[in-house]
Amino acid sequence: MSFGEAIRSGFDNYANFSGRASRSAYWWWALFNFLVSLAAQILDRALGLGPVGADTTYGLRAGVITGLLGLALLLPSLAVGVRRLHDTDRSGWWILIVIIPIIGWLVLIFFFVTPGTPGPNRYGQPPINHPTSG
Repeated sequence: MSFGEAIRSGFDNYANFSGRASRSAYWWWALFNFLVSLAAQILDRALGLGPVGADTTYGLRAGVITGLLGLALLLPSLAVGVRRLHDTDRSGWWILIVIIPIIGWLVLIFFFVTPGTPGPNRYGQPPINHPTSG
């Protein structure tokens, strides 16, 4: 799956929590998220729109554009993450392990880099670009 296809798929399935997503679909989406967030932060600073609030104790330095973008990308990011977990034959509820600092993040990253199950699993057929899908 190419970068453009992954972005299109992310937005086309922005609230679809069923089915499966390949590793490439997930990681291209993550790269898109990072690049767009970086651009939004630069734009916030250039326009003098950030950070929101005076308290930056916890590193919360999101400006207006960055905050709105984060809200807009939250649901599609959760959906592609859940579909990625489905590809590894795990419940989408595993996404909540991110609540546990450091350990939860590492476990979730491990799940995301793990190859998907070959052939169909309880969440459906493999993604189109899955190595076993031909």
